[in-house]
Amino acid sequence: MSLYRKAIDETTGEEILEVLLSGRMLLDHPLLNKGMAFTDDERRAFGLKGLLPPKVSSVEEQIARNYENYKRQKTDLDRFLFLMGLQDRNETLFYHLLSEYISEMMPIIYTPVVGMASQLYSHIYRRPRGLYISYRHRGEIREVLANAPNKAISVIVVTDGERILGLGDLGVGGMGIPVGKLSLYTLCAGIHPATTLPIFLDVGTDNQELLRDPLYIGWRHERVRGAEYGEFIEEFISGVIETFPNAMLQWEDFARQNAKPLLERFRDRLCSFNDDIQGTGAVTLAGLLSATRVNSEKLGRQRIVMFGAGSAATGIAGQIVETMVDEGGDEGLTADEARSNLWLIDIGGLIHTGRSDIEDLSRPFAQPLERISDWQVSDWSNIKLYDVVRNIHPTVLIGTSAQPGAFAYAIVQEMARFVARPIIFPLSNPTSRCEAKPSELLEWTSGRAIVATGSPFADVPPEVFGGMRPRRIGQCNNAYIFPGVGLGVIAGKVRRVTDSMFIAAARALCEMSPALQEPVAPLFPPLDAIRSVSKHVALAVALEAQRAGVAEPVPRDSLEKAISDLMWEPRYMRYRKV
Repeated sequence: MSLYRKAIDETTGEEILEVLLSGRMLLDHPLLNKGMAFTDDERRAFGLKGLLPPKVSSVEEQIARNYENYKRQKTDLDRFLFLMGLQDRNETLFYHLLSEYISEMMPIIYTPVVGMASQLYSHIYRRPRGLYISYRHRGEIREVLANAPNKAISVIVVTDGERILGLGDLGVGGMGIPVGKLSLYTLCAGIHPATTLPIFLDVGTDNQELLRDPLYIGWRHERVRGAEYGEFIEEFISGVIETFPNAMLQWEDFARQNAKPLLERFRDRLCSFNDDIQGTGAVTLAGLLSATRVNSEKLGRQRIVMFGAGSAATGIAGQIVETMVDEGGDEGLTADEARSNLWLIDIGGLIHTGRSDIEDLSRPFAQPLERISDWQVSDWSNIKLYDVVRNIHPTVLIGTSAQPGAFAYAIVQEMARFVARPIIFPLSNPTSRCEAKPSELLEWTSGRAIVATGSPFADVPPEVFGGMRPRRIGQCNNAYIFPGVGLGVIAGKVRRVTDSMFIAAARALCEMSPALQEPVAPLFPPLDAIRSVSKHVALAVALEAQRAGVAEPVPRDSLEKAISDLMWEPRYMRYRKV
């Protein structure tokens, strides 16, 4: 039986909640607890008299009190723990507080601070959230899934913890990422928190430091791989399809050897996508579309260098290619012509057909050896980033390498010699892994660079680059994409997630770029507008799903209403005892 249900007060017509719990159990339920905001009548009806201080607080007073305590925390990790504690006590107040201070608090609950929290997960663990499915549960995964606190799940985010941000294998610490991502689904797109489910697949870890840690709370075993891993994932997916047939599943932070194969293997069996591949691709594409419009150029005319060639980079590259082809007109490109504009670099240097060590993931983007035969390079066995920049004079430089400082002065200076406004996106997370600081890029280009970053950075003072006013840096944040995608999928009753839906999301996000109105403005909207962004993205996604034949046709105005109606607002409702 459900612990609560919505109802209408027959006298006032007000929407209320009919609640089964009472007393301490009600105060201990984070989705139902209102703390000191319970009215006197509710305290009598639900057996709360004497369990709370006599003062009945307004939500504004609760926000003020909690923000004051938040500001007292001395470190970002302390602030993270404070907010997670609030989420565990009073989820409505947690999201209300976040919405009031979204720009300040989003970096705390997600990147970059979530990376630090994930590294320390076993040492700061307080309370379970979601499901931990261990390899030891094979043969009984359906039973584990059945233990989810809510059966009406709309969105699942799942990871196995092998490639967390740019930090690598964090084992069970990876659970911090699904929890954080689902918080953003609620904060940014209004997906009701009761309908979200974070899942960690514990198949062990190869992180020796974790295996030696006496406080490590995951399965103390080296990672399971090969056929055994595949069979475990198969049982998990079969269980999800059976237990949550209407849920959308987001694959998150899987290692490159698993990320795309898992996406391709299961994408036609359940509604799913990989945010590292498709979400990162879409938000980066949106930034590139905005930047090229600022430069009054077409995407298909860009020379793009990508430093890093893993799941994120190839996901970005794939969406760029598809969009270049779709530009159409007399200048429309074939797929091969579009790929010829992309130069990917991995640990072995430039990816080209003369190399025998190219991964399948990046092979489609290998440049023909004959295209570089007349280059001047320092080492033909490993063609470095500087050599590529010097020889092709790129207009766009994108970093997904997790190598801090990779976009060095000499590289940026060489690029800026031939491009009026170079487009430079150091995207690696967390901040400590970023390829360059925005202040450096603007200083080295005298303010000409168009910059977006994967992590949040402070405004760059004008004296750094000789400008007239500070330059705000847009964050190329997946939160501009995946919450809106989820909202569109749910509201549009979409059966499968297609690549074209992410390109539609990217175009919708581009339409909201402040830089289209003012060339030196950020490429991405301010975070306090993100719910409006998510609604706009959701509509574009749902309409594209209809066009692609993976959702039933619904009039546009009906879709818009469904999207608005679905968005949960973090506000207290009046309770009535069942």
